[in-house]
Amino acid sequence: MNAENPDPGAAGRAPEAPERAPQEGNGIYDILQSVIFVFVLAMLVFTFLGRQTVVVGESMYPTLRDGERLVLTRLGAEPTRGDIVLIRKAEFMSDSFVKRIIATAGQTVDIDFEKGVVYVDGEALDEPYTAEPTYAREHFEGPVTVPEGCVFVMGDNRNNSKDSRWNAVGCVDTRCILGKVICRIMPLQKFGAVS
Repeated sequence: MNAENPDPGAAGRAPEAPERAPQEGNGIYDILQSVIFVFVLAMLVFTFLGRQTVVVGESMYPTLRDGERLVLTRLGAEPTRGDIVLIRKAEFMSDSFVKRIIATAGQTVDIDFEKGVVYVDGEALDEPYTAEPTYAREHFEGPVTVPEGCVFVMGDNRNNSKDSRWNAVGCVDTRCILGKVICRIMPLQKFGAVS
């Protein structure tokens, strides 16, 4: 055996790189970088894609309950019938409120308060999401044709909801819609899509 080359197989191998001593600050730097990345990503998502809100009151019962947390999106197509949306209409109330879109621009809403049935363009709506039939007239004098750029909204708890039947709410300008509800996040046992 050659004294200069004690390992006969070492001649064909590349020399091993010397081990680097671990740098103490790297772990903390990596964690800090990850936290900042997650924070920035969350800010971008909630700025451009959605936001959170809390349901106040029982006007959307049985679909939504007081205190439930929702995630909304601000992106997507035009509001459509059946969408649940968050609205802020300062002349009605300072806080935002959640309602369901019943009709959009150009559609005509009428309500038979004896039967409790809502009609859109002469067709009775199938509304399995409501707490009970619509008996509360409030200020509604129909039929009402929804103006351009507006929607007609109602709560699912029809006889306990301040909505487009009230003069102070009326048909809501779509610019007052802050977002469309995409899911419920609290309570956890009811986590998921809302319809």
